Amino acid sequence: MADVDPDADDDATVRAWLVERSYDDRNLITLVYATPDGERALRKEIAATVLHQRGTRITAAIDADEAQLAAVDATDRERYATEAARMADRHDPDDEI
Repeated sequence: MADVDPDADDDATVRAWLVERSYDDRNLITLVYATPDGERALRKEIAATVLHQRGTRITAAIDADEAQLAAVDATDRERYATEAARMADRHDPDDEI
């Protein structure tokens, strides 16, 4: 029987860069973080009031659980890849944006 490392990380993470931020008329902020190749992304929606009350930081990049990433539509892949590269070139992952 093999030993199990209790400190092993079962969840693989992937660096994803902020590629899109939008606001809507319901005071909702939508953030899209994409992988450097633009193939996969994580979309987060946060109420602006919650963002300010909790002091939540929006950073240039996050380490996202692979299971949370969704495939990106072909029409957005190149744009997301370009923006992810631009963000990676100009910012450290933990820079507040």
